[in-house]
Amino acid sequence: MTRRRKIILLATTIACAGLAFGAARGHDVPKVATGFVADILCSETFVSGLDPQRNFTETTDAMPGTSLITWAMDYRVDRVRKDVTVTLFGLGRSHAVYREGLGCTLEHEAGIADVSVPAEDGQPALLPEIAGSAIVPPQSEGLASALDRAFAEPAQPPYRRTRAVVVMKSGRVVAERYADGIGPETPLLGFSMTKSVVSALIGVLVRQGKLKLDGPAPVAAWRDPSDPRHAITVDQLLRHTAGLALGSSLEASLGSAFEPVNRMKFMEADMAAYAETIPLETAPGAAWNYHDGNILILSHLIRNASGGTPEAALRFARRELFGPLGMRHVILQLDGSGTIEGSSEMLASARDWARFGQLYLNDGVAGGRRILPEGWVNYSATATPNAWVGIGAGFWTNQGDSFGANLRIAHGWPRDAFFAKGTIGQYTIVIPSEKLVIVRLGRSPNAPPQADGVFDLVRDVVAALREKGKLAGVN
Repeated sequence: MTRRRKIILLATTIACAGLAFGAARGHDVPKVATGFVADILCSETFVSGLDPQRNFTETTDAMPGTSLITWAMDYRVDRVRKDVTVTLFGLGRSHAVYREGLGCTLEHEAGIADVSVPAEDGQPALLPEIAGSAIVPPQSEGLASALDRAFAEPAQPPYRRTRAVVVMKSGRVVAERYADGIGPETPLLGFSMTKSVVSALIGVLVRQGKLKLDGPAPVAAWRDPSDPRHAITVDQLLRHTAGLALGSSLEASLGSAFEPVNRMKFMEADMAAYAETIPLETAPGAAWNYHDGNILILSHLIRNASGGTPEAALRFARRELFGPLGMRHVILQLDGSGTIEGSSEMLASARDWARFGQLYLNDGVAGGRRILPEGWVNYSATATPNAWVGIGAGFWTNQGDSFGANLRIAHGWPRDAFFAKGTIGQYTIVIPSEKLVIVRLGRSPNAPPQADGVFDLVRDVVAALREKGKLAGVN
């Protein structure tokens, strides 16, 4: 196809988008697309240390339909200034800026809030060390086979592109493997696994008596009792039943660029403030609709309840969660206003994601200290009505009778499994009955469900460890 024909195709695609979704939303598409790419390339170049070209290819390949526009993208990585600029034939330009200790932030006309990195407090970890400095090889042939399959690529797309797997049994790593250029200390984007971290931070604030699950959420924009949004609760925000008309965040594809939630994420400096202006689509609590705006509002509540500044929120997260768990390779990225971008912007090493899962395996306790309120873990994994994917209050779950839960159980997952999940193949899976945490990170399409190989991984690991336990019992 000639360049001229490609340009015509691109213009036609965007024009059709304007007709189908409204001119304003169609006009947003280039900026959403370039913002998404700029943010990821910046984060995983300057925080993770990955190769930008490989990262661009693997990420866009995992998103159906993006080939319609990615050929027209041009990105520039400036290693001196530590920023990334992405353009789409002049139809959209996005600029992401790296700041040491804060990761990357998309820069808009309003600029980026000046934020100081909180000093390290040197607090000792309460969670016991999960592994030594060396990569832990699989402790049985069954585990080795499970990891072999997890990293094996199919002959034809969709490709798995597994980046890291960590298997932790009873608080100790028993198998781990990493793709080239990645290791136990490499921070990797968790995407929507970040939502589960926000849920944990909300839990800490509930334990401290600074937030309540029920009753009106303390959002200043909704304080008027005559405002129908005044009735929205923290529980409804956690469960995505608040009813705000922001569209859906379930897909990672070209089509998802038309959702208003993505205007919020890639075109607004203060994401939570934008989400708080959105009217209701359904009455609070009446319907389930998963979107990032719910969690960004919660991120704003965390900021307010922990001291009101970006520094206070980051210090709170480190003091109350990351420090006690020994999570030492974590970056919580911010939006332009300085609020934690809690919907999808945390980077952490695979081992750190495993430490986070271990907190939930330990019922919210680390080293004898209660981090999460009593009963919070069960609350987090309790199914939300009408959430067909099987999701609770910050975690996906196999409880209940949802389509998603039944599908996972049919593929060999235990009924009590629950997990943090990020788009295009990120998982931190907790299985209490097996005393097991499994972390899988990569770049895989969301559909079909087996594209990332995680169904096989969970089934293989559970079977291998059960067999190992039987042999140990015999001996």
